[in-house]
Amino acid sequence: MVSIRLARHGAKKKPFYRMVVTDSRNKRDGRFIEILGHYDPVGAEKRLVVKADRLQYWLDHGARPSDAAAKLIARNKKQAAAE
Repeated sequence: MVSIRLARHGAKKKPFYRMVVTDSRNKRDGRFIEILGHYDPVGAEKRLVVKADRLQYWLDHGARPSDAAAKLIARNKKQAAAE
């Protein structure tokens, strides 16, 4: 099954996440199909930058977001609607 989830990067106590499309059997930081965006939870603005067209493509083709990715996607849609 193809899933959309966060892959952790960055230094100790300074996490930085990439939102990736991957096979659900791969490791968290392992092989992936495509990078959809990134999320930086440490800064003053907890920003998610995502390629909306590619995200929608993968969702339309049956990719299932993880719980954390689904929350970030929903929050990003609310912020985009407010702007």
